[in-house]
Amino acid sequence: MSAAAPSFVLPRPFLKWAGGKTRLIGQYQPYFPKKFTTYYEPFLGGGAVFFYLAQQHPSVQVVLTDINPELINAYRCVRDKVEDLIELLLEHALEHSKDNPAYYYSVRSRSYNTDTEKAARLIYLNKTCYNGLYRENSKGEFNVPIGRYKNPNICQPELLRSVSSLLEPAQIEVRKFDRILDFATSSKDFVYFDPPYYPISSTSDFTAYSRENFKQAEQIKLRDVFAELAQRGVKIMLSNSNCDFIDKIYSDAEAFKIAHLPQQIEISASRGINSKSSKRGKVKELLISSI
Repeated sequence: MSAAAPSFVLPRPFLKWAGGKTRLIGQYQPYFPKKFTTYYEPFLGGGAVFFYLAQQHPSVQVVLTDINPELINAYRCVRDKVEDLIELLLEHALEHSKDNPAYYYSVRSRSYNTDTEKAARLIYLNKTCYNGLYRENSKGEFNVPIGRYKNPNICQPELLRSVSSLLEPAQIEVRKFDRILDFATSSKDFVYFDPPYYPISSTSDFTAYSRENFKQAEQIKLRDVFAELAQRGVKIMLSNSNCDFIDKIYSDAEAFKIAHLPQQIEISASRGINSKSSKRGKVKELLISSI
């Protein structure tokens, strides 16, 4: 009897990332543009919007960027070296034990030489760390403790192969968000911004995805980039917290200098990453659109 062929798995995010949008796609879908030739995502993270749009618009050119070099390396390795990556993740899965955290902390503290080893480390830590949280200290070192998952799904070979195929034509780069001004120039381009959210309270400030903090000055700089792209006719969507500061800067007619201000749509979301379970739950977010 011949072995059963492996079942096909639809591509979806292979990392858990703060602010992931998988559960919000249904609410976003009515606001996505119908036609565009190039899609840009300057804050890639878990990439849920990319995974949805790339399957809906398979002929569109894709440019995925993020300031986090570890994250970008992981995406590149899934695209270019998926079988080697799977092999390393299977080794991590064999060694991991929640009851003996020594292996987790040895991987967390170790420096790896090859890109594939670094990518396997990131994915392993993402699957086994506390609450799937990515956080770095001031030295750029991953510093999240081990989680207490009974059976973490460290290696998902069919998912990774499926993602690898979807990523094959994509351009994947380490790049600051404002560099989008060098590339997106017309109404044929669609840009989705998913920045670190502006904190809605003094206890909700989680912008430490990397050593680079994202405070008021960066939020205003992003608004200015949004406004410049809007003046060019670029199709733009942006997610952020529903708060007075974000509402104010995206309601500034002087900043936009266009015939109409961007539309602000209230989205109901679930916050899944927080150190305290009591802080998780339903929140309101803004989806800001120039379309």
